[in-house]
Amino acid sequence: MYATIWALVPPLIAIGLALITKEVYFSLFVGILTGALFYSNFNLEKTIHTVFVSGMISKLSDVGNVGILIFLVILGIMVSLMNKVGGSAAYGKWAGQKIKSRRGAMLSTFGLGALIFVDDYFNCLTVGSVMRPVTDKYKISRARLAYIIDATAAPICIIAPISSWAAAVSGVVEGNDGFTLFLKSIPYNFYALLTIVMVVAMAIMQFDFGPMRKHEENALKGDLFTTENRPFEDGEVVSNGKGKVIDLILPVLVLIVCCVGGMVYTGGFFHGEASFMEAFANCDASLSLVYGSFLALVITFFFYIVRKVLTLKEFAESLTDGFKAMVPAILILIFAWTLSGITNKLGADVFVANIVKNSAGALQLFLPAIIFAISVGLAFATGTSWGTFGILLPIVVAILEPGSEMLIMSISACLAGAVCGDHISPISDTTIMSSAGAQCDHMNHVTTQLPYALVVAAVSMVSYIIAAFVQNVWISLPIAIALMLTVLFIMKAKYGKDDGVQ
Repeated sequence: MYATIWALVPPLIAIGLALITKEVYFSLFVGILTGALFYSNFNLEKTIHTVFVSGMISKLSDVGNVGILIFLVILGIMVSLMNKVGGSAAYGKWAGQKIKSRRGAMLSTFGLGALIFVDDYFNCLTVGSVMRPVTDKYKISRARLAYIIDATAAPICIIAPISSWAAAVSGVVEGNDGFTLFLKSIPYNFYALLTIVMVVAMAIMQFDFGPMRKHEENALKGDLFTTENRPFEDGEVVSNGKGKVIDLILPVLVLIVCCVGGMVYTGGFFHGEASFMEAFANCDASLSLVYGSFLALVITFFFYIVRKVLTLKEFAESLTDGFKAMVPAILILIFAWTLSGITNKLGADVFVANIVKNSAGALQLFLPAIIFAISVGLAFATGTSWGTFGILLPIVVAILEPGSEMLIMSISACLAGAVCGDHISPISDTTIMSSAGAQCDHMNHVTTQLPYALVVAAVSMVSYIIAAFVQNVWISLPIAIALMLTVLFIMKAKYGKDDGVQ
């Protein structure tokens, strides 16, 4: 079964079951078990060894993965602290006076997400904790909040030159100036750019379609969740009522500064080993976020203690409250990483790489669209955009002429497809963290986001076909945006505004 179509069966089973049953833990474990059975040729002893030793334990012994889990827990603790002192409530009240409408609340959430372009994990959790009080006030469903967070995490990071994603892409393209190729690919990254267009346009037009419409209409009636599944409800912290706006703003600003500082620190900037930009490109993103978030937590603790808005007992309570709030996200992440690892053991990456190589010559003008579709499929099945472009980019660079417009276009298609597949995959880490940041049931987020992402993916696919014939980004990009807006106006005419929108 190695490097055949069977390698993609376990993640497809997990994703299909999750969408049908809405039971994400069970679905992921069935996918893991199926993959382990395939890998061990149905030997029971080897299957158990693959699930736990080669799978979960291997992933939990990975320094980068553990770093992400620690970052999640620390961020959960900080959110709990901000809630407990009343900083979130005070900010929600203040922002509610400045933001006058649902449209303003959605656009403000997008704007904050666009500003936090350094790292997608950091983006997902920070934007959720800051904007949740505001979106709750204006009766915006948790599913819509999760969508806005997810749509301004990876899509923003993949077009930001100063981000952990730019560093990852630059490092993958060996033998070339990776950073220059990344910069040239930005205008061709149709999925990321059109997702941003869609988020802004949908907020302004105030209409929805698919499952999201039901969630938004229920939110306008007072039910922010629609379903009974409210996994973060037990993690809600009762405020002591002493907090002010500064008790949320300052910790978030300190967190941003410390995480950026952590990135240039791990990249060697403070040791004189690299310039600021080089340090950013060479940083260890996971370790940087651990250093930055821990330092921010220490500063936040002393800030609250000095202002006497927090007691030592309340701080200790927040340590456990913050950890408990992140348990659902941590469990899903561990299962998702395990499934991704077993999928790669089955040779899914080799199978997909061979498809790309074989399609290079015969369908030259359709190559960017083909690469986009393959990249979407691989990222969807494995739940990792970084792993997807790590596999496909070296192949794309090897099969196309250096410096050609087709090479730039194909690199962009690969990156765009990786972000798209990651965006729609229930087992993607950024999808999981967007659910956690919005405190939304994970499968609610997945099912409401899927139709939106697929519409953008379809327009992007058509745009790559047009771009391959035109071979001029300043012509093809406006055409792509015009196509996206045309589709949205047609859908607005069909569905109309959500019921209850003033």
